[in-house]
Amino acid sequence: MTIPIACQEQLLPGTDLIQKYALATALGYDAIELRGRGDLALARRLPELRRARAAGVVMPTVCVEMDHFIGDFDAERSRDAVRNLRSQLSVIAELGGVGAMTPAAWGMFSRRLPPFDPPRSPAGDRQLLVDTLGELGEHARAEGVALFLEPLNRYEDHMVNRLDEAVMLCAVVGLPSVRVVADTFHMNIEEDDVHRALRAAAPYLGHVQVSDSNRYQPGAGHLDWPALLRTLLEIDYRGWLALECRLRGDPVRALQQAATVLRHAQPRQAAA
Repeated sequence: MTIPIACQEQLLPGTDLIQKYALATALGYDAIELRGRGDLALARRLPELRRARAAGVVMPTVCVEMDHFIGDFDAERSRDAVRNLRSQLSVIAELGGVGAMTPAAWGMFSRRLPPFDPPRSPAGDRQLLVDTLGELGEHARAEGVALFLEPLNRYEDHMVNRLDEAVMLCAVVGLPSVRVVADTFHMNIEEDDVHRALRAAAPYLGHVQVSDSNRYQPGAGHLDWPALLRTLLEIDYRGWLALECRLRGDPVRALQQAATVLRHAQPRQAAA
């Protein structure tokens, strides 16, 4: 078995998804991960997305791209994030995909930066996340897809930083349609042992996003990609690897480098 790899759409040169996919497959990728902006932007792209799917473009997942998320301190902004994610889950289901992902929040608050004490209690954070994940999980289940919760590092979010924290929330929600995203950049900052964390999260692990230790493409930093891929194969991970990073150097060469690293890091016996 080999783990398929996708590239986020904004990283690929090209005027449309069909051109981007042609380049992606030529470089060694299997699919494109979409980005879902606010104001129901993904749903407004449906004519474009339907044309791309008809042309054979594989689009398994969408990563939310907004300035507010389900864990927002403002109730209206939180509800708007839920509204957008419900729409994104429906769109990715129509495209034959597997799910949409979101963090609890991004850039809203960090306990590691002043003023250090958030305006909502940990119990309040937890209740809001359980409620919104439950609602979105029910919608995802009805659509036949999954919602993926992504932990972010301590400087980007104060609520969910490690895989075990995301797993705990998924377990409380209790829906198989609510699962966890492992992002190698954030894990490199937060996890004591990334391999142990992946093994512990295995029953809930639905998606993996990849970038190197410095947030550039795999191969530009110090992460041990053969060891990471070996662990994913050992836990029988059946999802995607999606490239989410900055690109150092010429974009096409950087994308090719990343694909080569991710392909060569997978043990030969797993591909037999």
